[in-house]
Amino acid sequence: MSVHYRVGMRFYDALSGERCVYRSGRERGVQLLGLRAGDTVVDLGCGTGLSFALLVDAVGPNGRVIGADASDAMLKVARRRVAKNGWSTVSLVNADALHVTGDDLPAGRVDAVFSSYALSVMADPVGAMERAVSLVKRGGRMGIVDMQRPTGMARVFTPFALAATAAGGADIDAHPWEWLKLHATDFSEDTRRGGHIVVAAGTLS
Repeated sequence: MSVHYRVGMRFYDALSGERCVYRSGRERGVQLLGLRAGDTVVDLGCGTGLSFALLVDAVGPNGRVIGADASDAMLKVARRRVAKNGWSTVSLVNADALHVTGDDLPAGRVDAVFSSYALSVMADPVGAMERAVSLVKRGGRMGIVDMQRPTGMARVFTPFALAATAAGGADIDAHPWEWLKLHATDFSEDTRRGGHIVVAAGTLS
């Protein structure tokens, strides 16, 4: 885990640019994922739980949201968020995405995996996605929200994007959605904030 996550964890959400930049990616990502009432969804690399509210609303009172993260510090903040909001349908798992197993998650009973701004922080995002896919039902869904360099006229903001991703320990050139594009059917892709945020979803065969 990046040293940036270990320092100042109390202020992570406030300093992450969530409200003014990155929230729109999460919102569009959950929309593209197409969750249904009663689904079980894994938030892979859930961090402090910034996607939980959107996922809880999408799966409804009979669904289940499982937040998985390798960071004790992140999960501590996520746990407080869950308690504050009274989300009885959310559970948390302390697990490395590369080594998560059926003992950590309900293997074969997961309807979808969602990962927002997390895969680009991981040392082996492809390995993490392959591991996650092995736990999802056949025909389940995967959604990815992550970052790239701004495009078009927005390229003028590239220095700011590079600074933001570096502060979070992310690789802006990781492009994890490219793996999903090759391994999923019904693939959809969208962008936000001048192309800086990429949102993708697809059905796993």
